[in-house]
Amino acid sequence: MRQTIVRGYTPGAVGLITRAHAVWYHTHWGFDASFEAQVGRELSDFIAGFEESRDGLWVAEEKTAFAGAVAVCGRRAAVDGARLRWFMVLPEFQGRGIGTDLLARAVAFCREKNYPKIFLWTFHGLDAARSLYTRFGFRLTEAHDVAQWGQFIHEEKLELALDT
Repeated sequence: MRQTIVRGYTPGAVGLITRAHAVWYHTHWGFDASFEAQVGRELSDFIAGFEESRDGLWVAEEKTAFAGAVAVCGRRAAVDGARLRWFMVLPEFQGRGIGTDLLARAVAFCREKNYPKIFLWTFHGLDAARSLYTRFGFRLTEAHDVAQWGQFIHEEKLELALDT
């Protein structure tokens, strides 16, 4: 199959990424409407303030179908590190290297920008993504239980130091 990864905003990206997250996390984890609203709001804010010199967005397509995405928010990179966000590959496209390619592009972007570290928030149970993060060198730095999106989850912060 032919895979294409487009860097930067493309029309419809906010809706596609939000929908993919909302449907998958509702179906597999029972997340409620507050999750979709948060993803849509925060992603919209990210796009509205997007600066190509500091932020990154990559959308993967296969035969013009949305396959996945990842973003890097560099707004507070000098203080907190760059934040990896909205990383997802739709189930029907998994196992084809798309996730590896997306994550590699995001990490390379952060290295090019000389960001000291990258961090992300995830939760316990997302084993395939966690395995990929570990392969790239991300390490668990924080964890706690939280009630959000209509569920109780064990939230985890992972970080990758880039200044070594």
